[in-house]
This record gives sequence, structure tokens and C-alpha cells, in this order.
Amino acid sequence: MAGHSKWAQIKRKKAVTDNKRGQHFTKLIREITVASRSGGGDPAMNPRLRLAVDTAKAGNMPAENIDRAIKKGTGELEGVDYQEVSYEGYGPGGVAIYIETLTDNANRTVSDVRYVLSRNDGSMGTSGSVAWQFERKGQIYVDATRHDEDTTLLAALEAGAEDLRREEDVFVVTTELTAFNAVQEGLRNAGVGIEEAELAMVAMNTVSVAGTEAQKLIKLLDALDDLDDVQKVHSNADIDAAAYAEADA
Repeated sequence: MAGHSKWAQIKRKKAVTDNKRGQHFTKLIREITVASRSGGGDPAMNPRLRLAVDTAKAGNMPAENIDRAIKKGTGELEGVDYQEVSYEGYGPGGVAIYIETLTDNANRTVSDVRYVLSRNDGSMGTSGSVAWQFERKGQIYVDATRHDEDTTLLAALEAGAEDLRREEDVFVVTTELTAFNAVQEGLRNAGVGIEEAELAMVAMNTVSVAGTEAQKLIKLLDALDDLDDVQKVHSNADIDAAAYAEADA
């Protein structure tokens, strides 16, 4: 996937998150609440909850905040009833965009999403218009400057991974959802450290975007990410890492 750099996007988003920690925590709390509501409050028995809790801990969220969010999800404490709603649309260059939200007011959320798309050279699509271009996968990121490729690849494949590729200074390990936790455990047991892990909608094919269109697209993706109800934004864009650096210049 020449030129594509999902890791550059993740690193950039993490840097932004440091400046918006409160908003980031709010989104994580929503995810923990919904995950525990749908699959139970035990992270050991609920992979989605385990990932959310691990992410929250990695971001230094206080343990009491995590416990409270779980109890709201399981009904032990009163909480907001969030709905999982996904939206589909298009960005500059004809890029497909898949937007995952958790909301207590779907009318507000769809209005906000449509507004951001229209203000940034994008458009809302109908249900199913772009979802077919993505597959739900697990993605695990390993520092390629610290770990040997052969060792990482062997550990990943033995644990059930589908694929490993290199993006800049990181190995990206792709898994089926059912193998996501097992592959993480396999890597850790082999002494391979994990920088980041996520469940993502992975594009089956990418669209190259450069120059002005890339800048507009990055601005659009950032604006969607900034919406309180939006949890994750996925696109099939092939954006060079340099474009992210230019966007921050």
C-alpha cells in the first residue's frame, strides 16, 4: 500500500488527543459503557470492553472513571442510553468515508455530520453506499525500530494473524476479529511490544489523494473526529505521511 500511512494518522491523532484529553476521555467512557452493556462488564469475557479499558488505561484514565462507566453499562448505576449509529459519505477526491458514532440523539448527530461534510467539500451518502468497500478487522501496531520483522511475523502468524506489513517505522499486523486478542497475547508472549491496537473498518482498496485535495480531506477528517458523538472515522484514502506534516505546519 505505497504511500498510505495509517500510522502517521494515528500518531497525529494521539498528539491532538493530548491537547483534548477531556473530549478523548468522554468518547472512551461512552465506548466502555456501550461495550459493557452489550457484552457484560467483565473485560476477560468481553473483547470489546477489554480493548476499551486497555485504551483508557494507556491514556491514564482514572480507574474510578473506568469502573463507573462499566457499572453504567451493566445497569448498576444510572446512565445515558447511547445508540450505535454509522454514517457513510464521500470526501474530496471521491474518497469513501465511514463514520461510527455513539449518540443519545440521532437527529442531532446526523445533522452535525451532514453539516461538517457539506462545509468541507464532502457529502452524505445513503446507507450501504460505501460500507461495502470496508472490512472489520483488528489492527495491531508494533515499533519496527525495536523489533525484528521475522520475529514479529512468526509470532503474529503462529497466533492466527492474517498479514503483516511495514508502514514507515511500524509493523501493522492485521487479524480477523476472532483472532484479535489471541494475536496480541501471542506477540506479548514472544516479547514483542504493542504500540497500539484497534478494531477498524479497513478499506479493501485505497484511493490516492494528494496536494490540495489531501489537505482538504485531512481537514474534513479532523472536523468529523472533533464531533462529540463521533467515535471513529474511517476512509479509503491513500495519504502520504508528508501530507499530515504539511497539515500541521
